[in-house]
Amino acid sequence: MTVPVEKTPRLAIPKLGLGTWQLRDAEGQKSVESALSLGYRHLDTAARYANEAEVGSAIQASGVARGDIFLTSKVWWENLEPEALYRSLENSLSLLKTDYLDLFLIHWPTPSMDLEGAIKVLKSAQGSGMIRAWGVSNFPIALMQQVEALGETPAALQVEYHVLLSQAPLLEWCQAREIVLEAYSPLAQGKLRENEVLARIGAKHGASAAQVGLAWLLRQKGVVPIPKASSATTQQANLDAIPLAAKLDAEDVAAIDALPKDQRLVNPAFAPSW
Repeated sequence: MTVPVEKTPRLAIPKLGLGTWQLRDAEGQKSVESALSLGYRHLDTAARYANEAEVGSAIQASGVARGDIFLTSKVWWENLEPEALYRSLENSLSLLKTDYLDLFLIHWPTPSMDLEGAIKVLKSAQGSGMIRAWGVSNFPIALMQQVEALGETPAALQVEYHVLLSQAPLLEWCQAREIVLEAYSPLAQGKLRENEVLARIGAKHGASAAQVGLAWLLRQKGVVPIPKASSATTQQANLDAIPLAAKLDAEDVAAIDALPKDQRLVNPAFAPSW
């Protein structure tokens, strides 16, 4: 299946990606190879995932040209000082066996970070060709406003987003500035399978509850879900949510919109004030 591309002035990114958190070792590499064989062309990893070597090996083994793959990695919050950030990027490139990243993100913010200094490193790396675009992850609106106050606009913002957690203010902020909002944990870490509303809509369309939840995200302008999936069966099921997005009718969408949207699943002690 050919995955559609979300396009903004700063980014052309496949509308559905493969999240690779916890896909490690030989089995992890096999999972990434499987996704590429099914038609995925967007891979999301991070230094913190400790699997960049496996992702890089999977790309090499897949036979898919590097230029046909949109590859993202991230720098961990402990390495945001300019020199450490640059070293992290160099290490990511080495492990991924590539000369460049399509997107490089600050994984998590910290209260003490030198935001301006970090962005200078990212822009320098972009200028030298080490990265094609830069962005941030887990930044609430207050921090996005700080970025904007520096006269900068990231290409993407990656946050937890699914049918059980509203990101309406952030999404509106991003859409107004043509910033891609990448949705991690878009299947609410398996919780969607038990949702009766989604299951009922799925039965109507011959789909699963999880596929309905993913389709709800896929139909939104500027939103790019990146579900983790280790098995070929689940990877294909997620791809099959792409055509489902166009089949959801107004009644379906209204029922999904009406679901409680206050279930934040990723909230570590070092998280910012949401």
